[in-house]
Amino acid sequence: MNNKRSYQSAKDVMTKKVILVDGMATAKEAVEVMRKEKVESLIVKKRHPKDAFGIVNVHDFISGVIIKEKTSEEVNMFEIMTKPLISVPADMDIRYVARLLINVGIRMAPVEENGEYIGMISLSDLILNDLLF
Repeated sequence: MNNKRSYQSAKDVMTKKVILVDGMATAKEAVEVMRKEKVESLIVKKRHPKDAFGIVNVHDFISGVIIKEKTSEEVNMFEIMTKPLISVPADMDIRYVARLLINVGIRMAPVEENGEYIGMISLSDLILNDLLF
């Protein structure tokens, strides 16, 4: 019996949908996009070429809107996003993706190939989309 796992890359298990939002979008607008697109996170666009991308997810809406007792119309993405976002290379082995996400304390990250975001990978994807699990 072979107990060694076969190699799988981030690209093999990622979700292929990547949605970007402007940093000035309100939480309400961003959540509407998330519902429509059926995604759990959004990448916040750069303001200028030397800026960094950000990311927002459900956790950010909970901590930045609900817990702070604000309305979704009064909070903008730039206020609650995590920036800079951490991305993973498309060919990174999922074992290392898992270690990175756990060690950094994040639940998901964009997958990057040739300087473009081609998908998103989450801790859930590592289990649910892993055909070898």
